Amino acid sequence: MVAPKSNTYTSIVAKPFAPNLGAEIYGVDLSQPVPDDQFAEIRDAFHTYQVLFFKEQKEIPPAQHIEFGKRFGPLHAHPAAPTMEGYPEIFEIHATKNSKVANGEFWHSDVSCDETPPLGTMLQIHIAPPCGGDTMFSDMYAAYDDLSEPIKSMLDGLSALHSSEHIYKGRYSDRGQKDADIDCPEAIHPIVRTHPETGRKSLFVNRTFTTKIIGLSDKESEAILNMLFEHAEQINYQIRFRWSLNDMAFWDNRCCMHRAIWDYWPAERKGRRVTVKGDRPV
Repeated sequence: MVAPKSNTYTSIVAKPFAPNLGAEIYGVDLSQPVPDDQFAEIRDAFHTYQVLFFKEQKEIPPAQHIEFGKRFGPLHAHPAAPTMEGYPEIFEIHATKNSKVANGEFWHSDVSCDETPPLGTMLQIHIAPPCGGDTMFSDMYAAYDDLSEPIKSMLDGLSALHSSEHIYKGRYSDRGQKDADIDCPEAIHPIVRTHPETGRKSLFVNRTFTTKIIGLSDKESEAILNMLFEHAEQINYQIRFRWSLNDMAFWDNRCCMHRAIWDYWPAERKGRRVTVKGDRPV
């Protein structure tokens, strides 16, 4: 059991969601520009808790959502997903009874197939089903820390291919997105990455995008990746967040994975997502 983290903030309230991962944030109005003192404490909480759940929010205007994201860095453009009309920085999450798929149904780190995968993702939910539609998060710091020393030594220096064609082809066709108009990037990243801000090591493989360990045979790669996927998806690393209307979650793609549960069909779920560009994993 990990001891709860301390909360020494003066302009926000950070309530730990679970001992290992996540915090609910109170005292911030994200529909308005965030004062510098609050922003500094939000940034600190983000590095401390990995995923923040901003509670008691109003609907954030698209332009303000974009501006808040930009305070953490340049924004990331999704290579395949349709964007909000008039706001190309915003990816609209939307599932209805007519949807073929819902976004994020399997464990992943957002767009890890990019050469410079996202630093973090900010999602606010504006239409919520009457029940269900939770999002799960898994702590990749803890997943790495719990590996045995021989396995850590074996993984040191190994890299893996992250691919997207098998995910993105045809995925958004029901929303008017043609395959000819999308990109399907792939990139090679270290299996263990060091967080550029905290200096901590985390696993950086996921079941959605990671397809092959470089330099190993197909059989060796499959066996090791399956072991790592199952290890990283253990329930003791996870939290499960139940959304309230206008909650906004901000998660760190560099050190946690997430999975959206599509258990609410035929109900509707809709939100707006802004993603911050990150650095090449090292």
